[in-house]
Amino acid sequence: MLALADAVLTVHALLAAFIVCGLPAIWIGSLLSWRWVRNRTFRFAHLFAIGVVALLSVLDIACPLTVLEDWLRTGAVGSQGCIQRWVGRLLFYDLPAWVFTLAYVAFALLVLMTWWRVPPRQRT
Repeated sequence: MLALADAVLTVHALLAAFIVCGLPAIWIGSLLSWRWVRNRTFRFAHLFAIGVVALLSVLDIACPLTVLEDWLRTGAVGSQGCIQRWVGRLLFYDLPAWVFTLAYVAFALLVLMTWWRVPPRQRT
């Protein structure tokens, strides 16, 4: 079960990297005229991903990937979200859940605002 938990953690980390790195990639790509950053499928996937994270956080619903990983690792569900747990471990400081909710919603709004500043290509 630990190997499967590690696989879930890896997918979770890749998804988080896609969300976090996607936004600067869009802005940098816009400045450097990279065509792929205006791809509608990529942009919808990026907006959808952070939208789900923000919505789950606002509704105080645990991330399904975190729940699955905890269950595979320990047979129980933990009390912290994945990002809270890893930030806490990295910084040795545990922030309240509302701080993460605010960060997720602010990031989602920034991604949404990017649609107007760096719009995706129209379908042709």
